[in-house]
Amino acid sequence: MRLTSYFTRFEIILWIVSVVTISVSALIFGPIDILVLIASLVGTTFLILNAKGNVWGQILTVVFSIMYGVISYNKAYYGEMITYLGMTAPIAMASIITWIKNPSDNGKNEVEVNHLKKVEYIFLFFLSCGVTSVFFFILRALDTPALIFSTLSVFTSFVASYLTMRRCEFFALAYASNDLVLIILWIIATLQNKSYISVVVCFVIFLINDLYGFFSWQQMKKNQAKK
Repeated sequence: MRLTSYFTRFEIILWIVSVVTISVSALIFGPIDILVLIASLVGTTFLILNAKGNVWGQILTVVFSIMYGVISYNKAYYGEMITYLGMTAPIAMASIITWIKNPSDNGKNEVEVNHLKKVEYIFLFFLSCGVTSVFFFILRALDTPALIFSTLSVFTSFVASYLTMRRCEFFALAYASNDLVLIILWIIATLQNKSYISVVVCFVIFLINDLYGFFSWQQMKKNQAKK
């Protein structure tokens, strides 16, 4: 498969700009944390693949979740660590299965976009509130920094992971919301250690990619509906 025939020109440019921006920010705001840099590059790569509905995006999501969990542990952001290792990674594994079982009929490496009923969104809201409430007490017991934002990150991450598993295009918007929360969290960390500016830049790039992912899935949904 030729990359130029699978990815659009915009997607290739977006990936290159993302990689360059993340790498340059790591050099400027060093010292370079190799794990952070590698995780960031894996992250921007799986976001482009997720935007295409490619199952390899979910496989790389699992890899990223493990690395980001370690990074969060080092910063004592236990909410992020528990969220990504105990929730995002396992749900991404489940998403791999659901995406493989539901390919699109258009002949590309693309998952079929699902159509959720309103009752499932209501169910998701209450389920997310329940999961977040449990995490709140766990995070408070662990004396997690920025408790409110860490708890909000759990809510947005769970919603995003669930919608990803259910193949719903709104997963990208949920992840964009999570990116905003993480930008705030790492700005707080940057006030103590300026080297974390590169992490803030990383999640700004993620935000842009997730917004594109939502646009891409809307187009996928329209194209699949025509067939």
